[in-house]
Amino acid sequence: MPEIEQPPEITALFGKYELGRVVGCGAFAKVYYARNVKTGQSVAVKIINKKKLSGTGLAGNVKREITIMSRLHHPHIVRLHEVLATKTKIYFIMDFVRGGELFAKISKGRFSEDLSRRYFHQLISAVGYCHSRGVFHRDLKPENLLLDENGNLKVSDFGLSAVRDQIRPDGLLHTLCGTPAYVAPEILAKRGYDGAKVDVWSCGVVLFVLAAGYLPFNEQNLMVMYRKIYKGEFRCPRWMSTDLRRFLSKLLDTNPETRITVDGMTRDPWFRKGYKQIKFHEEDYGSGYDLGFGCKGDGSEVLNLNAFDIISFSSGLDLSGLFGEFDGVERFVLRQSPEKILEVVEEVGTGEGMALRWKKECGVELEGLSGKFGIEIEVYRLTVEVAMVEVRRRGSDVAAFCNLWDIKLKPQLLRGEATTSYQPECEPESPVSSD
Repeated sequence: MPEIEQPPEITALFGKYELGRVVGCGAFAKVYYARNVKTGQSVAVKIINKKKLSGTGLAGNVKREITIMSRLHHPHIVRLHEVLATKTKIYFIMDFVRGGELFAKISKGRFSEDLSRRYFHQLISAVGYCHSRGVFHRDLKPENLLLDENGNLKVSDFGLSAVRDQIRPDGLLHTLCGTPAYVAPEILAKRGYDGAKVDVWSCGVVLFVLAAGYLPFNEQNLMVMYRKIYKGEFRCPRWMSTDLRRFLSKLLDTNPETRITVDGMTRDPWFRKGYKQIKFHEEDYGSGYDLGFGCKGDGSEVLNLNAFDIISFSSGLDLSGLFGEFDGVERFVLRQSPEKILEVVEEVGTGEGMALRWKKECGVELEGLSGKFGIEIEVYRLTVEVAMVEVRRRGSDVAAFCNLWDIKLKPQLLRGEATTSYQPECEPESPVSSD
């Protein structure tokens, strides 16, 4: 007999949640049913093993998922209550959605058009809300749509989502992601894409599956399937109404410029039937915990930190001891854009005769011409107006580092004034090199 999965040894997580059975499992995480000890409320606890994430390049996905879920409060989106962390694990405390995946229900047979329309109304309400908050899901499919005890749809799994801050100067996203059968043709073209429009395409595939009971694009040979997606080659079954066929052709339009928008759907005859705008108050679907992020690094009391204090701050996702000096790293928050911060760093660095090496991410390395000391600075955007600065010392000359960082560069950053006011004490002895 196969071994039955048991809950972790610590069944009362931080004294707040009793862990029960495993309800889901992935490569880097397990999801448990749990109960709030104080209120009796059922929740789902997603436990992510940070060691398994190490070296995969997926740490950013986890941080982004926290960022995104913390800003979404909608009746048809799975709610993130809070995030807890130790040195080895991260715990997402979320809604427990009793009905399971929509995929399990549709696998038993297609839905009527009326039921398909009801779920689609709820899906588009959630997706339109996400887009209004600058969030693009990028992996919409029945496996990521859950049903609650009342049969209402909940969008989940924002691990592949993007936010508006990731959009390049050309106004487009460029990361290739998504599930093959649901991916939009412009993603395959590898020329950049509009996150809102690829979500609409995926919604079209979902609607087709609900009403037909099978995928519009489904081939064993992946390249054959991609060619059909790129050309928009699919057939609607005979039982679909004319209005639904026309609506699907607008959703699965291979030209993103002419593809129907979320706003445009509300004027379509098939969509409008029985449609009522979902009205709600965001505070009713907030965290309920002020989205405190509890960190327990050494078994001491749980620290409640503001969401922006914790999201994507820690290298390697070690979420304990985030501020001040920690393992040779200094972190602090500035009410400045990353571009402004790096402009100050560049000006001060060049004024002091430092060599500059720009990093692929939003960061820069400064190195003294003697090679005995240096500074590595990375900047993370938290909001439009707020950024977090992470500083590391390099080399053995501590006095030179302190002279540059503590006396000259850090005060200039904290001043938050004009970025062109720095004057070096003396001219550099030799030209500054740039790598």
